[in-house]
Amino acid sequence: MIAITNLRKHYGKKEVLKGISLEFEPGNVYGVVGKNGAGKTTLFNCIAGLDRYGGDISSPYDELKNHLGFLETNPQFMSLITGREYLKLYCIARGIKDEDFDSRNIFALPLGEYATSYSTGMKKKLALMAVLLQKNEVFILDEPFNGVDIQSNIMISAIIDELRRRGKTVIISSHIFSTLSDTCDKIFLMKDGVISKRATKEQYAALEAEMMNDIVGGEVERLML
Repeated sequence: MIAITNLRKHYGKKEVLKGISLEFEPGNVYGVVGKNGAGKTTLFNCIAGLDRYGGDISSPYDELKNHLGFLETNPQFMSLITGREYLKLYCIARGIKDEDFDSRNIFALPLGEYATSYSTGMKKKLALMAVLLQKNEVFILDEPFNGVDIQSNIMISAIIDELRRRGKTVIISSHIFSTLSDTCDKIFLMKDGVISKRATKEQYAALEAEMMNDIVGGEVERLML
């Protein structure tokens, strides 16, 4: 189990995470939803060990970051590196020698081409494939469904289901509730750096209604359509 206790993060004088406490169990898929700027990505950066923070993050692993695959919203790639070389680097980082990338290329990516030439969706699929090939125990997927085609969304959902079946811990973010409601075992709503609501499947409808009211409110009426 990953246990987060009183997690806090400041950027200068601005407090972005305000004492978050959460638990993530293996074999479960967790969603984190909220408006842009709620603190979702900052939370993920702290869990992944990319940012310093206050509070405590404990896990059964010697170093959580060595067992964690992080799919960022907008993956970045070095220039003049092919898709195949990118995958190889990720495998080397985990001591994995299996380099049969072509037979495992379920997204039909042009692995011989430079990754920087890929479309937005192709870059995300390459980055996802890389963290999957590492055989991680924990996966953080920041907006995994954004920017990819419908067929790939279906494939990603199937991958997440398989990770759950294999006992992995999966944490997914989205600012769109409907992308997570069919996938997650539990969903957390973030507002202004805190977890304002925790919902299980039977509570999803009420949580979605709260999100819609929070985001839309009376804003549409202001257009006077």
